[in-house]
Amino acid sequence: MQKRIYLASTSPRRRELLRQIGVHFNLLLARHGAREDGNEVDETPLPGERVEDYVDRIARTKAESGYRRLRWRHLPVHPVLAADTTLAVDDEIIGKPASPEHAREILCKLSGRTHRVLSAVAICDATRCDSLTNVSEVTFRTLSESDIRHYIASGEPMDKAGAYGIQGRAAVFITEIHGSYSGIMGLPLCETALLLEAFGYPLHT
Repeated sequence: MQKRIYLASTSPRRRELLRQIGVHFNLLLARHGAREDGNEVDETPLPGERVEDYVDRIARTKAESGYRRLRWRHLPVHPVLAADTTLAVDDEIIGKPASPEHAREILCKLSGRTHRVLSAVAICDATRCDSLTNVSEVTFRTLSESDIRHYIASGEPMDKAGAYGIQGRAAVFITEIHGSYSGIMGLPLCETALLLEAFGYPLHT
């Protein structure tokens, strides 16, 4: 029988990426309004926290929270995979926009500049929680007010770290990439495959 894992993520992009490399998974999502042993993850950065430490901590916390959730629900026990993606501009941590105006502020910061995209993936089981982080660089062309206004009006920025999705309309903003395309999307597949292998789930390409 094919081994399975749980994916603790609401991101459709992460589901697509796992399917792309042939991973069999079940979704493990929090139930709206349900009390499940404190499984909510506070994604607030700690004072003075480095972006590398932040993204790793959040990915691990999501995986550990997911593992507690499956035990709380008495589900079949399989490893839980979770991930977190954030951007850094001048070492400032930039997550998802809280409003259209916030999205505009973020896109103005990215305009005409190179920023880092950090994606951490973590896997947790009964005995351990391990993680790996990928760091990529993305360069935007200079964006006009019209570019930003129309992109925000599309609704695409609102659920994405850094207020853009490389696989969507924002592709026309990007002049250069150094690193992992899948990592910029939200799940670095090389690091994911290495972790799965370490947990006894090898991928055969």
